[in-house]
Amino acid sequence: MRSDSIVQASEGVHLVHGSNTNWVILSEGDAVTLIDTGYPGDRALLLESLAALGHRPESVAAVLVTHAHVDHLGSVEFLSSGHAVPVYLHEAEVPHARREFLHQLSAGRAVANAWRPGVSRWLVHVLRAGALTDVRVSAPQPFPAAGPLDLPGRPVPVHTPGHTLGHCVYHLPDQGIVISGDALVSGHPTSRTRGPQLLPAMFDRDRATARESLRTIEKLAGDTLLPGHGPLHRGSVPAAAQLAHERAA
Repeated sequence: MRSDSIVQASEGVHLVHGSNTNWVILSEGDAVTLIDTGYPGDRALLLESLAALGHRPESVAAVLVTHAHVDHLGSVEFLSSGHAVPVYLHEAEVPHARREFLHQLSAGRAVANAWRPGVSRWLVHVLRAGALTDVRVSAPQPFPAAGPLDLPGRPVPVHTPGHTLGHCVYHLPDQGIVISGDALVSGHPTSRTRGPQLLPAMFDRDRATARESLRTIEKLAGDTLLPGHGPLHRGSVPAAAQLAHERAA
């Protein structure tokens, strides 16, 4: 693991850069909330990141999923079935995690976009990282209650559909942090834009709804953004969402 792979956002809050996707570790004493898990090929990095912060898989109180794409779901079933870790996500995303359907960039559409800058190199990477692996989750659960979850970090799920039907961001209001998954990112290998933005349109299930969800993020108070792709972003989260909305226009 590179020395810059783990970035401390606040006390007990760390953003981890995997091979191409980020995850977040919320620590309270010996207990952890893990938000997303990277690609299947990121498992060793995931375990190393936990160990670097003094944790083991058994320390994970729950995995929260922003959305059920392979680059965020890679080690969820490993933790769920192998270590009895509960898995929570939005109710609309539960059947997606079970792979009752798959709303994800298809191989055909990816190849059709291979001429775009960065896409061919990205395709090679994701195949090596396990993009074709079956990552279905056997026992995903909807959030047990509305509002702050009774887990380390007390994250608040906020439904932000568009990228997928049940995509959620997680708000840490007391720390001014928004963990935004793929609803708002700060970079991607297939994008020439740097800073707050939506992913390229080919990745979204419903682009218009994804843009509208940025308005939801604009209402979340915070000055630190932990995205699913790209570096940690310091600055007004509402302003970041507004900039991304303008860029998407």
